[in-house]
Amino acid sequence: MSDTDEAQTKEQSEEQPVLASALSQKERDTIAKLPYEQARDQLIQAVQALEAGGLDLDASMRQWEIGEALAKRAQELLGQVRAKLDAAQQEQASAGAQAGTQSNLDA
Repeated sequence: MSDTDEAQTKEQSEEQPVLASALSQKERDTIAKLPYEQARDQLIQAVQALEAGGLDLDASMRQWEIGEALAKRAQELLGQVRAKLDAAQQEQASAGAQAGTQSNLDA
């Protein structure tokens, strides 16, 4: 990235105001510790609350932020499981490739 690109990126980020979060750090920490099923269930509830309507703007934004945090947590957990499955598949493929070979018999 050139100095000009970096300066433009920095300038753009300075121009955009940082929005205050409706969620406290404690709420974010609590969400970050949820198991997948609980995060998913609470995400469904947040979406249903938004779809039902009738919330004022502040309550809608809060539900949106809760939903975003819950979706991020669920994706994070799914990513961890995906990484474990990929590692297990690679290990199995590696073991299968060596099955019946001299190197496997020498071990």
